[in-house]
Amino acid sequence: MARPRKTGTAKPEGLRAHPRYEELRALLEEAIIKGELPPGTRLEEQELAARYRVSRTPVRETLRLLASSGLVEMRARQGAVVATLTIPKLSEMFQVMAELEGMCARLAARRASPERLAQMAESHRACVAAVKANEPEGFYDANRLFHEAIYAASSNQFLEEMTRSLRNRVSPYRRYVTYQPGRMVDSIPEHEQVLDAIRKGDGETADRLMRDHVNILGDRFADFISSMPLELESRKMTRSA
Repeated sequence: MARPRKTGTAKPEGLRAHPRYEELRALLEEAIIKGELPPGTRLEEQELAARYRVSRTPVRETLRLLASSGLVEMRARQGAVVATLTIPKLSEMFQVMAELEGMCARLAARRASPERLAQMAESHRACVAAVKANEPEGFYDANRLFHEAIYAASSNQFLEEMTRSLRNRVSPYRRYVTYQPGRMVDSIPEHEQVLDAIRKGDGETADRLMRDHVNILGDRFADFISSMPLELESRKMTRSA
């Protein structure tokens, strides 16, 4: 008996299961998250195909998948570009990010296994080492692992996926937060307080501390905006007008 043909709407799901598409998506996603492809960068299919040694077809389909996750925008006459966010939109997204991460911390305080607690402690030690060595890139990577360990410790897969997805969308901008003077140093005691609350099973305190740690309000938001490249800030203000 012949298998039924897949419809066009099912195609992206099939692509995600294909190793080549999955690998290419992971590579492009990582390049965007790490800032190797900054917001506003045009993503030329031919250039990307040559860079990753694939044909243009998987590049085209992968860009569509990344557009569905919000990391890429498909613009008329420009094609695909790394998504840019307006300043008001960024503010809103950081507020939601803080609430989601706070919820993760609250659930982690109730559900974290010894293995998850060990992962948090290990990634926190890596953050401390990166600060002592004055290695922002090392800190950024260790900090991401610290937060993702808390997402996983919530034992709520849907919440974990939502939180990670939103974090990925704002990651290119979180780098500007990391590079603010003194921000890495300030993060260490904040991490320690969150980790201590989770270890004690104090969900409400863990939630509050994590929200305060993630959210950008008042002077911190002003410092964040001032740290962005002028051309990027100008582009955002123009688009939000």
